[in-house]
Amino acid sequence: MPRQIYHFFLHLRLHYQFFILSGGYLLGGLLADQMDTLHFWLQFLNVHLLLFGGATAYNSYWDRDEGPIGGLKNPPKMTPWMQKASLLFMFSGWFWSFLYGWIFFSVFGISLLLFWLYSTPLARWKGHPLLSLLAIAVSTGTNSVLLGFLAAGGALNWALYAGVIGAALVLLSLYPVSQIFQAAEDRKRGDQTFFIRFGKKGVQIFFSMAYLCGLLLLSYNLWQIYPIPGALLLLTGLLSYILLSVFIGKLEGVKEEYPRVMAIKFFASLSFVLFLLAANSIRYEWIGETFLRGYF
Repeated sequence: MPRQIYHFFLHLRLHYQFFILSGGYLLGGLLADQMDTLHFWLQFLNVHLLLFGGATAYNSYWDRDEGPIGGLKNPPKMTPWMQKASLLFMFSGWFWSFLYGWIFFSVFGISLLLFWLYSTPLARWKGHPLLSLLAIAVSTGTNSVLLGFLAAGGALNWALYAGVIGAALVLLSLYPVSQIFQAAEDRKRGDQTFFIRFGKKGVQIFFSMAYLCGLLLLSYNLWQIYPIPGALLLLTGLLSYILLSVFIGKLEGVKEEYPRVMAIKFFASLSFVLFLLAANSIRYEWIGETFLRGYF
């Protein structure tokens, strides 16, 4: 049993949740323009451990992958109790989120529903190239930003939505890339993923369109509030786009490329996370007074 518990926690892929998927939540905190630090970090754990972690384990249970997946090169086998445990994680987080108001509770619940639709054999949105994009764009894209924004204490306004949509597009742009390495197992299950339907060329075109549109929206939204970080994000984002485009263009989908793909994805996402963590730290004085404070 201890070994099974260890395998279950591997399938939560917490390094993936904290260092790759946390950018949207941190962006929400920055855009909120105020910060309830205790609630923000408590709900950070709720969102990334219970919701995202539980959803990832739930998806792994139904996928039963034997080859590399996002964040796990050799995924261990899952047993029936892990499906129930992953649902318990998600619903525990949902009940906890109710303490933060009905809007937060509703956004959290929409993500939970989409994660379920994405993975369950009763709907299996993951097997549809466009429904899968919708599920990921909302559950881990727009809603991640909204949850961070609300947890920080922000009041919803129309100016926020350019950044919300931009963050979702940037996150979504790399989503089909990991499908290149899962194509054989996806075909075995009968899933029609974006890569299977549109091929490598379609993945490249989608990456370019989603990434650039998302970067422009996100940078513009941030520039209106904090000009220097917004301009810095645009410049570094364009450089990342060039490097990622070259890298994706050279992919052949062989297993040996997996470590490099994950390293590039991890580096790009971690850079964004660290940028937002620094911006939040300066903006809300998590690291005390600094000469840069006037720019944020």
